[in-house]
Amino acid sequence: MKIYQVGGAVRDKLLGKSCKDKDWVVVGATPEAMLAQGFTQVGKDFPVFLHPETHEEYALARTERKIGSGYTGFQVHSSSEVTLEEDLCRRDLTINAIAEDKDGQLIDPFQGKADLEAGILRHVSPAFIEDPVRILRIARFAARFDFAIADETMDLMCDMVIQGEVDALVVERVWQETVKALSEPKPQLYFSILRQCGALARIFPEIDRLFGIPQPATHHPEIDTGQHTLLCLQQVRELTSDSEVLFAVLTHDLGKGNTPTELLPRHIGHEERGVNLIKQLSRRCRVPSHYRDLAIIVARYHLHCHKAFELTSKTLLKVLESTDAFRRPQRFEQFLLACEADARGRKGFEDRAYPQANFWRQLLVITQKITIADILEKGVTGNIIGIELHKRRLLAIKQFKSDSE
Repeated sequence: MKIYQVGGAVRDKLLGKSCKDKDWVVVGATPEAMLAQGFTQVGKDFPVFLHPETHEEYALARTERKIGSGYTGFQVHSSSEVTLEEDLCRRDLTINAIAEDKDGQLIDPFQGKADLEAGILRHVSPAFIEDPVRILRIARFAARFDFAIADETMDLMCDMVIQGEVDALVVERVWQETVKALSEPKPQLYFSILRQCGALARIFPEIDRLFGIPQPATHHPEIDTGQHTLLCLQQVRELTSDSEVLFAVLTHDLGKGNTPTELLPRHIGHEERGVNLIKQLSRRCRVPSHYRDLAIIVARYHLHCHKAFELTSKTLLKVLESTDAFRRPQRFEQFLLACEADARGRKGFEDRAYPQANFWRQLLVITQKITIADILEKGVTGNIIGIELHKRRLLAIKQFKSDSE
């Protein structure tokens, strides 16, 4: 029996990064031998065991053979005869197919260390095409490490899309990989790579339709709406790693896409078209409701946020009320971050100040000081409470605007 550390832990160690999860592969062992040493078996499809003390995962060396469609259509073979190289060969990328023995020696049959040093994501074997999740994973790794994808690997990814392998992805796994990618250092690369191989149109057609759509003349028309969206993702990631905010930025302009009229009528405005498309995407991909709700608010009101200094006091209050800012100030702060990213997501605007955000924050602070308790003390009851609360908030906003001028 020989034990090797494998996968992300070895890769990240070579990159000088910390890694919480450690995976181990065991060569030359049987399930009975593992159980005899106190390991607990947890794997259903193939033998995986938990260490009796560290509770880290130890998997018996195995091979895989494609027998069906999608990423679940595999037949797994595990025995004491499977070699370490055979186990490493089934892995997706060379940078993930490096093992380390107990003495710290690397076993690197596919030159993963060289690819790490060169910043290249390269498939291990032609079996890469058998698992469509690998398209999502390689795009996510690009977003994490800012690595390039080998030409031959991109060719395989394009072929997988053409062959329909991407269509076999289950929505839960698509969302799982996407939400992870949103919080990576360069989330825009995830979507750029999916578009490059053709997968974006199959997985997120609402986003893919933004490319080629001109920006308004006032919005630097040298980039299209899809490119603007990617720039916004780059900007918002510098402000936060909150994946809810990033999803809202990703979808804030969906209404500008060239959506077929049978899906959405043309007579409704961009904002409402965007809201309908966010709902459509969220249903299909089973996006959690808190992601969807923030995205809808951003799609509807980001232009109001930009025009803060031009709006009437009545409209300013309406935006605060419609975004539920009084009850959910934390979500309103997320809204402001998304709007700031949208304003900065244009060439030459990346470092521009966004004073509108602080203006809205100040409005919220002064209107939050007006409470229902204050109104009740004046003897106001019933339906009049809400009317009086609205009236006082409006007066406070008018006074604030007057003092600011």
